[in-house]
Amino acid sequence: MLGTLARQETSTRGVPVFARPLVLLIAGIVAVAQFVASFGNEYWLDEVAMLGLSRHPLQFGYADQPPVAVLLAKAMDTIAPGSMLVLHLPAILATTATVVVAALIARELGGDRRAQVITAFAQAGTWWIAMAGHWLSPYALEPLVWGLLFFVLLRWIRTRSDGLLLWLGVVIGIGAETKFQIFLLCALLVLSVLIFGPRELLCTPTFWAGAGIAVLLAAPTLIWQALHGWPQLRMGSIVTAENAFLSGGRSGTAVGMIGLAGVVGVVLFGYGLWRLLRDPGLRFIAVMVLGLWAFFVVTSGRPYYLGGCYAVVFAAGALGLQRRREAGHTRMRWFVWPAAVLSAACMASALYASQIFVNPTGTPTGERFASHTANALRALPAEQREHTAVLGASYIVAGYLDAYAPQYGLPEIHSPGRAYGYFAPPEEDKSSALYVGGAPGPEALRPYFGQVRRLGPDLWLCTEKRDSWASIWPKIRTLEV
Repeated sequence: MLGTLARQETSTRGVPVFARPLVLLIAGIVAVAQFVASFGNEYWLDEVAMLGLSRHPLQFGYADQPPVAVLLAKAMDTIAPGSMLVLHLPAILATTATVVVAALIARELGGDRRAQVITAFAQAGTWWIAMAGHWLSPYALEPLVWGLLFFVLLRWIRTRSDGLLLWLGVVIGIGAETKFQIFLLCALLVLSVLIFGPRELLCTPTFWAGAGIAVLLAAPTLIWQALHGWPQLRMGSIVTAENAFLSGGRSGTAVGMIGLAGVVGVVLFGYGLWRLLRDPGLRFIAVMVLGLWAFFVVTSGRPYYLGGCYAVVFAAGALGLQRRREAGHTRMRWFVWPAAVLSAACMASALYASQIFVNPTGTPTGERFASHTANALRALPAEQREHTAVLGASYIVAGYLDAYAPQYGLPEIHSPGRAYGYFAPPEEDKSSALYVGGAPGPEALRPYFGQVRRLGPDLWLCTEKRDSWASIWPKIRTLEV
């Protein structure tokens, strides 16, 4: 899609030449760095959840997310079963492509080659995106989707080619199947356009045709949510509670959404917002970004939620530096070099941090869970083993068990946690449950079993089942970790 849009040169009046060699070089460096960081001995907890879910019957939606990341995990696991490197490829490609899209956004705004390169460097050096850029997860894919949305929108503003609005609908629809935050982005975008313009966007029939395409593409996951009581809406309060200790609550979110832009990114983000606010034709973008920031602060969202907006604001900041250079501020000519050095340092530190985050102890957590579980099952009498279900304490534990299940010969994995809780419960002939997870143990299961016995670290055996799984499962299902 990006290639098709970029080749529409019939409407490129006044657009600077694309800095293809340098931008592709920066993107290539990002790809290599992310590829190297992909070599490890453990999965990140969110990507292992994608892999684990993909080893169950595929769904049109999941309790805490749309299906795209799981579908990609399924595809990669089919191509190369058990290959962590292959599993990372979609995220690496998305992170790399976002660097190119950021430069193209700068070009759409009127940025020359230097502005495009500065924007590409800033995007490459965003701390969170660099750290998560090789983990197959919804938040690793989101910056590309949002970047494409801004690119198509800005191209329409410049060319008024209404066919672009159909592509806009495609991007939004795919984004809705990737991560639900795009709905908030679109709502604030429409509101901001109504107030600040360009209002003709909303008066264009093709815009509403594109909106129809977006709704059709988003329909499967929305229908799934509706049929299951909209569990995604209940995730808001859970994220808020988790964020209190993960990111420091609202203050951590407020600072983190800016700070995670990286050293160069923080400078360009602040300057870019100021430039956008001063431009009547683009003010709606700044207001929309500030609205997103305020909403995520009030609701105590994750600090990385604003990452999809970085590219367009970076581009505006780089264009502002270009205008100052054109006005005679010669020092601006040298900004590209510190931008390159600082972005490289920020990306290196982020990738180093990603290795620490994944495996802080040096011992693969998932493999430990799987080996202990397999040993505990083998120690059971054959008759009891046949009638014992394996339950992960959370969706993370269940994902780890699913990831290593082929290697350790584990049976079907169940969990009451998040998306796993909406899969079918264990078969009714499973009269026992081997519960795998941390303290305090299987508290939710105790009322439904006559005996709960600890077998070892993170392992409990629940026997003498008192009720059917069909009755137990809705009562123990949870969206919490």
